[in-house]
Amino acid sequence: MNFKDLNINNPLLKALEDLEYIHPTPVQIEAFPVVMSGRDVVAIAQTGTGKTFAYLLPILRQLKFSEQRHPRVLIIVPTRELVLQVYGEVNRLTKYMSVRVGAMYGGGNINKQKAMVFAGLDVLVSTPGRLIDLASIGAIKLTSIQRLVIDEVDEMLEQEFRAQLNAIMDYLPPKRQNILFSATLTEEVEKLFTEFFNNPVKVEVAAHGTPLEKIIQLGYFVPNFGTKVNLLTHLLQTDETLGKVLVFTSKIKNADKLFDMLHQNFASNIGILHSRKPQTQRFEALRQFSENEIRILVATDVAARGLDVVDVTHVINFDTPDNPNDYLHRIGRTGRIGKDGTAITFMNATEEEYLVEIEEVMNKKLTILDFPQEVALSKIMSDDEKPKLREKNYLKSVKVVEERGASFHEKKDKNKKVNLGGAYKKSGGKTQSVNRNVLRNRAKRKGF
Repeated sequence: MNFKDLNINNPLLKALEDLEYIHPTPVQIEAFPVVMSGRDVVAIAQTGTGKTFAYLLPILRQLKFSEQRHPRVLIIVPTRELVLQVYGEVNRLTKYMSVRVGAMYGGGNINKQKAMVFAGLDVLVSTPGRLIDLASIGAIKLTSIQRLVIDEVDEMLEQEFRAQLNAIMDYLPPKRQNILFSATLTEEVEKLFTEFFNNPVKVEVAAHGTPLEKIIQLGYFVPNFGTKVNLLTHLLQTDETLGKVLVFTSKIKNADKLFDMLHQNFASNIGILHSRKPQTQRFEALRQFSENEIRILVATDVAARGLDVVDVTHVINFDTPDNPNDYLHRIGRTGRIGKDGTAITFMNATEEEYLVEIEEVMNKKLTILDFPQEVALSKIMSDDEKPKLREKNYLKSVKVVEERGASFHEKKDKNKKVNLGGAYKKSGGKTQSVNRNVLRNRAKRKGF
């Protein structure tokens, strides 16, 4: 089947020809007629299967020219990188169409975004937070939305965007088409579309949790952070097949530390991407990697969801993720759209436990390779690998021993009695504290 068989109009076909896209992917074939029908849609497909075009093509096919100012199509994605990626895809597909497209995300100039909205939009791609910012002050009206697309919804729910998604629903008209795309189907995802969707059609082109078949999955047992760096450096220097390499770490600290150590050998050929980097640096690193200006990109899981970088030959899991879904999303950055790819995972003693769960979910074993003898072992550890020192409460075990002299002897029982008479007895068992001056004055008045 080719795109002409999907009843796509000439402007879209011409744009697809410019992009050299001829044959639709399975998810695009399955989703196209369902989205065109106007029914609510829940599509579950493996990463790298062309999900973005699966909803863009039918939406743009039916989008008619309009001069109204407020957007008619709203696409919500979790990260600013994905906003720009989807925004770029819409622009490429509408090259021969009159469609006004806008992108909004946190960290961008909000005044420019207001001006963009005021000028008029047909399609808006946005992160949830910035959309609420502008909708809450009336800078954007969402009452004209005809189609709502929530892409990478599993990632949004994992990042606790549920409250923001609920708030967005309140700004939308009740009559609209809802389209949900996700790589995985979780209980939270099911709960979301059950609550807001109207009898959705479910499109699933691959069983949940299965890896991409064309990805070769390898692994090494590596004792610590420093030895992982040595092994990665060795592979990058000796294996010519490692052409375009995406390296994942689980934490920002590890990404920064790894980048600094690799920079010594690959200074002009490496970039870094994580959420604490300034927006301009993040976009520039992704652009350089996408356009083959750099060979290696060190990233956290912010790059694992939805980002489409062409021809990534290898994904390196420098840290083994503790969540099987994160593993599947990471390795899905290679082997995209039917191409071959390789995923290599480094595991220390703790991470071996994560591998067991990953293999159970995939129903597939990684091929474990022997550790190269020429790679030097290191004693450098990450913060997670360092032994945890437990602070002992030494005061708790100290017993206070009363020192007694040699002449010390216990009092006889009769001498241990306490005198409870006098003022104590008269006060009904309550002790009284009397000022000495008061006693003197009483004595003077009585003539003493």
